[in-house]
Amino acid sequence: MEPVNSTEVSEFFLKGFSGYPALEHLLFPLCSAVYLVTLLGNTGIVVVSVLDARLHTPMYFFLGNLSILDICYTSTFVPLMLVHLVSAQKTISFLGCALQMCLSLSTGSTECLLLTIMAYDRYLAICRPLRYPVLMSHQLCWLLAGAAWVFCLFMSVTEIVIAMRLPFCGHRVVSHFACEILAVLKLACGDTSISEVFLLVGAILLLPVPLAFICLSYTLILATTLRVPSAAGRRKAFSTCSAHLAVVMLFYGTVIFMYMKPKSKEARISDEVFTVLCAVVTPMLNPVIYSLRNKEVKEAARKVWGRIQTSR
Repeated sequence: MEPVNSTEVSEFFLKGFSGYPALEHLLFPLCSAVYLVTLLGNTGIVVVSVLDARLHTPMYFFLGNLSILDICYTSTFVPLMLVHLVSAQKTISFLGCALQMCLSLSTGSTECLLLTIMAYDRYLAICRPLRYPVLMSHQLCWLLAGAAWVFCLFMSVTEIVIAMRLPFCGHRVVSHFACEILAVLKLACGDTSISEVFLLVGAILLLPVPLAFICLSYTLILATTLRVPSAAGRRKAFSTCSAHLAVVMLFYGTVIFMYMKPKSKEARISDEVFTVLCAVVTPMLNPVIYSLRNKEVKEAARKVWGRIQTSR
């Protein structure tokens, strides 16, 4: 098999579930419905947090960022995946593949950092309540969120440029439902060690390190909360963190299952289906969790809905 230079590659074929037509017909309505709910739910969180003045706080500023991230992440691959589920033409251009990888990596990585920032925000709110307005200022909120977006975008662009400059040879069939960087690297016939090192460094910086900071934040929060004399005060402190903690466990649980579970020698279709559902369902559940666990969000949503009804 003769190697083909990466500059000559025009498109990739996304294998996905092409060998299982019945499964494709089942996944299309399911993923379509979940994607629609994801868009509506996360857009609703953003609209409510902007329109209701009571939610103009750091906590809801970061929650709005999280909702925008979820919309961007799912939109990088779900629309094209839905087209491929009902079409025999399952190709993606070389540039489109690189762009999809870059955006999905960037948004997924940014969510890791944003969840860490949100844990730090909860730590300051509970452990440093008197100095909280000064420590978590409006300017700092924008700086932290902006730094997370820019850093992850820069890192993702670097990783994708290095990966896509490799020579590709033979078939160009990506054994995935989207352009996932590890699946694309399997098609390269050059030395992938540099790409693998960059991915490993990125994985360490964006998975165990943020998770360690989140665990530290909640350890300090727990220690502070247990010292609160009244049961009502402890319940209030725990309630402000419960939604974020649920989202953290859901996000990291999904990532650990998808990328750190033992790999079987033969790819199993059940693993691919579960990966799709995790990638599509998790962003949908974030606004649901915050809506169910947070009275302020529910009250603000009712208030905004009442304004819309009145304006009609």
